[in-house]
Amino acid sequence: MGLLGATLPDFPWDSLVPARQQAAKHPDGVVDLTIGTPVDSVPQAIQDALSQAADAHGYPQTIGTPDLRQAIVGWLGRHRGVTGTVGVLPTIGSKEIVALLPSLLGLGSSDTVAFPRAAYPTYDVGARLAGARPLPIDTDAAPESWPAGITFLWLNSPGNPDGHVLDVEHLRRIVAWARVNNVLIASDECYALLPWDVQEAPSILDARVCGEDYSGIFSLYSVSKQSNMAGYRAAFIAGDQQRLAALTEIRKHSGFLMPTPVQNAMVVALNDEAHVDAQREVYRRRRNALLGVLEQSGLRNDPNSVAGLYIWAEYVRVGVSAWDIVNACARLGIVVAPGDFYGEAGKGRVRISLTATDWAIEQAVARLPQLPAELGNPA
Repeated sequence: MGLLGATLPDFPWDSLVPARQQAAKHPDGVVDLTIGTPVDSVPQAIQDALSQAADAHGYPQTIGTPDLRQAIVGWLGRHRGVTGTVGVLPTIGSKEIVALLPSLLGLGSSDTVAFPRAAYPTYDVGARLAGARPLPIDTDAAPESWPAGITFLWLNSPGNPDGHVLDVEHLRRIVAWARVNNVLIASDECYALLPWDVQEAPSILDARVCGEDYSGIFSLYSVSKQSNMAGYRAAFIAGDQQRLAALTEIRKHSGFLMPTPVQNAMVVALNDEAHVDAQREVYRRRRNALLGVLEQSGLRNDPNSVAGLYIWAEYVRVGVSAWDIVNACARLGIVVAPGDFYGEAGKGRVRISLTATDWAIEQAVARLPQLPAELGNPA
């Protein structure tokens, strides 16, 4: 019997070690613009809610406390256009449900799991864990152009890494296509409250998209980004009530339980709008600062990168690879992620994260204009 891990791709971040080592030599310090992990403090009210529930001597509820379920449903109504009765289930962060959802839904070797061609690697991993076939596709294209045989589709809007947003009309076409072709859809919407150059990033559960029929569709959301709570592992999945009831039974048996203090903290995070608005403006300021020196740096952002926590950039000169940019940035003490990590569609691009301290952003703004000189003299 072989090890399951042998079927998985290499963990991409390990290949960045040499670049990190090079960047560490910079006399003014390392600027890490790779992983999108929040660096700002968790709001005090959320920390207090966690502490107040610290005497959690009993087992937590798999389905979430009544307060948490009410908070999730209320948030979906206020922010995601949900007007009907929808199933909800808290999850231990969103990554675990991305990795496990195909397996939990019973997919296997006869199934094909499709996902965006520039994508978070865990969609591919989740397909492989289920024994299904992973298939990158252009989710920005008309669904009628997609290959036949898809049984499960991941959407990601706003997209990681590319910041693309699927509008209401496109989402409606996808849902209609899925229902004709008996395809399940899960939409990863964890960056939904970070729109920059669009009015909104609508949900698959929006009444304008699905008409209050949630059968066969799911939305994922996490408070990691909006509330700086990545360390809490607090997220949820919402949508198809019948299938979520089945998932709940599996999670009961498997012990996938969000800790009670985290559930209490998540209630506050979902009900408090002010801290989310404030954090959005912090990211807006950091994004604008980086975009302000992009042209001087010889880089250009994807014009469709209009939301989320990343700049999805390529070099203006033809023939410069993602790794050329990564290595040149490393010599400037800056670490960025090569687009290759996110599939073939990422070749030639780098992902630059906005989740860095103000000091780091200031340093990046000062150093990035030196990039053309570094690329002209790669020795």
